[in-house]
Amino acid sequence: MKETVFKNIKRLFLAIIIMSTYAPASAGNIYVSPSGNDTNEGTIDKPLMTIHAALQKAREWRRLGDPGIKGGVNIFLNEGMYFMEEPLYIRPEDSGTKESPTIITSNKGKAVITGGKKVSGWQKEGLLWVADAPTKTIRQLWANNRRAIRASLFGEDIMERMIDFDKDNRTITIPTPKDIHLLMDEEQMEMIVHQRWATAILRIKSMTPDGDKTVVRFKEPESRIEFSHPWPQPVINGEMGSSSYSLHNSKLFLDEPGEWFHDEKQGKLYYYPRKGETLDNTEIFIPVKEKLVEIEGCCADMVSNIEISNIAFMYAAWNRPAHYGHVTLQAGFPITDAYKLQTPGLPWAASLENQAWVARPVSAVSVRYAKNITFNNCLFEHLASTALDYAEGVSHSKIENSQFRHIGGTAIMAGSFAEGPTEVHRPYIYANDTLKYCHNISIKGNTVVNATCEDWGAMGIGCGYVRDTKISHNIVDGVNWSGICIGWGWTPLDCGMRNNHITDNTVVNFAMQMHDSGAIYTMSAQPGSTIKNNHIDKMGKAPYATNERAFYIYLDAETDGYTIDNNYCPELKFGDNNPGPNIKWGKNGENVVKD
Repeated sequence: MKETVFKNIKRLFLAIIIMSTYAPASAGNIYVSPSGNDTNEGTIDKPLMTIHAALQKAREWRRLGDPGIKGGVNIFLNEGMYFMEEPLYIRPEDSGTKESPTIITSNKGKAVITGGKKVSGWQKEGLLWVADAPTKTIRQLWANNRRAIRASLFGEDIMERMIDFDKDNRTITIPTPKDIHLLMDEEQMEMIVHQRWATAILRIKSMTPDGDKTVVRFKEPESRIEFSHPWPQPVINGEMGSSSYSLHNSKLFLDEPGEWFHDEKQGKLYYYPRKGETLDNTEIFIPVKEKLVEIEGCCADMVSNIEISNIAFMYAAWNRPAHYGHVTLQAGFPITDAYKLQTPGLPWAASLENQAWVARPVSAVSVRYAKNITFNNCLFEHLASTALDYAEGVSHSKIENSQFRHIGGTAIMAGSFAEGPTEVHRPYIYANDTLKYCHNISIKGNTVVNATCEDWGAMGIGCGYVRDTKISHNIVDGVNWSGICIGWGWTPLDCGMRNNHITDNTVVNFAMQMHDSGAIYTMSAQPGSTIKNNHIDKMGKAPYATNERAFYIYLDAETDGYTIDNNYCPELKFGDNNPGPNIKWGKNGENVVKD
């Protein structure tokens, strides 16, 4: 009898503990559904419609000290697509605590945060389909989850060699295209230029034919930048030939299945369907919004303790080239100004012979001035520029177990690249400023497949000025330049980078289009850092490269402080550029541990 009473008391005590543990978390739940209504209560039976409304509700709970959020706030997204008319802006006031985090996750099925719109109303026009364009600027189109190609003279990823690159007259000379008399009146045409380790997108101003040669001039500001910046510029008669180009974005080029064209003046969108595609079985999406989520605090008030899990981010746009062109310095960073110094030398670099300023590429999801931020088990897909960016002042944060597929630029980015008003070669001014410096970041267990689709010179995973950062157990499969990169600055000086570790990753199918690249690529001094236990294979052919400088591991521009050991690659093809004295090489190559 006593034993039975004791057991009943024990069960009651356990029940009270369980109720006290889970009731607050349950009370902190907010439900969202595309079919909901923002005037609803946000319960499972009466969900809200927008994530913005759910976040505001959670913010009010925290402001008023609602006891129901003791165990955290869970924002559950029901299955469906959530189109973002404006980015979801997560502020310091939305911060959770370690005991009461704010979690945004899916409830049932696939919850998609998107900047894309489905195009409807297609009509047949000969071999083409035509529909009204739902927005003024369109640079990407997806048909049945497959990337379509902007109408191209030569075809997908096919280029030809240029004849001349004239810096003084700001012209590029090419073989005269077929139907040049028709192309001379085109107003939307663009040239993509392959130049060493980067690409440029130049809006064409005029084409002047002269027999079998045609001189091309370009719009501003990209014309000034392209011909004044010394690195990287096209090569004429290099060791593997001259640099290459391709022409895009004319209806005259719309002659192959899978191509598309947007007539800006007429407001019409044209698509050449692939084999098997019909009006009934084909869904076409275009990205119309560039930014989906922004998590942003400031030095004095950071965002903290936010977790986003089991969410898909799809269809974000990249519109900058339509207005400014796109001339990059490296890693997909567009140049805002650059020129060659007539007299080389600056106090921190006696031989420096050029200056450059860059802007940061737009990202679908960005984080600034935040700590304890986690993205886990998310999908990033069909994003035209950077997918996920821990840009500045981010610490003790994670990106884990997520998939990145068909990314136009860099899949995962972290740390400052001295963008903005800072000249890129100047020693990083935040070396001792912990608040602004990105540190203690884990990028682990992610899969990156087919990144750098729109900007060949971008990266799979790329970190600038970071320290105490671990990139581990990731798979990078399919990049046109470099796979995993850490470092910036072209300097042996202390810029605060240290204790960065690239371990146990797999990088395959890299350098597919660009050389001066590495599957694993580093730059500048990073004491206490390691490159260990990585599996590297399948270097690309880069058919339009003008040199042979592609490496399995590339220690570029004053790299120092790395221990490099037990990395598998099929041959000992490593590169360096003025490495420091504290590089330690262990055993690497085809005879080391292979997973």
